[in-house]
Amino acid sequence: MTETEMEAARKAMIAKRFGGKAGGAKMGGKGTMRRVKKTASKSSAGETDRKLQGVVKKLGATNIPGIEEVNLFKEDGKVIHFVNPKVQASIAANTYIISGNADTVGLETLLPGVVSQMGPEMIQTLQQQMQAMTGMAGNANANADADDDSDDDDVPDLVE
Repeated sequence: MTETEMEAARKAMIAKRFGGKAGGAKMGGKGTMRRVKKTASKSSAGETDRKLQGVVKKLGATNIPGIEEVNLFKEDGKVIHFVNPKVQASIAANTYIISGNADTVGLETLLPGVVSQMGPEMIQTLQQQMQAMTGMAGNANANADADDDSDDDDVPDLVE
C-alpha cells in the first residue's frame, strides 16, 4: 500500500465511523454536550417602573389632573422644572409623586412667572443675589472707565 492509498483508507474509515465527517465533531446524540440556551435579559428600567407602580398603588395615590407645570426650588438657586407632569398624591401618607421630563435650570430663566410660587426665604435670597450682582456690575463699570483712560495713553501716534 502506498501513502496515498493509506490516507484514503483512513478517511474512509473515519467517514464510516463518524457519519461522513472526516475532521468534524459529532453533532447531537449520546455523549455530546447540551446546548446552552441564551435568554434575553429583562430591561432594568421596565422592572423598576413596575415596582414603582406597585408601591404607588399600595400608597393609594390618586392622579391630580390639570397641572401644567411643577417647580422644585433647590438651596443653590437652581430650579427643577417639570412641564405637563403626571402628579399623584396620597393625602394619608403626606406623599406627592411627580413624574415626567424634568429640566434643571437657573432661577433667572423662570423669574417673571415664579415669583408668586416662592416662599419668603427664597425671595430674601433672591434679593441678596440681585444686590450682589448690581454691586459687581457697578464695580465692573468703574473698572472699565478707569481702563478706558489708561488705554488712550498707550496708543502710539501714526507716522506718515
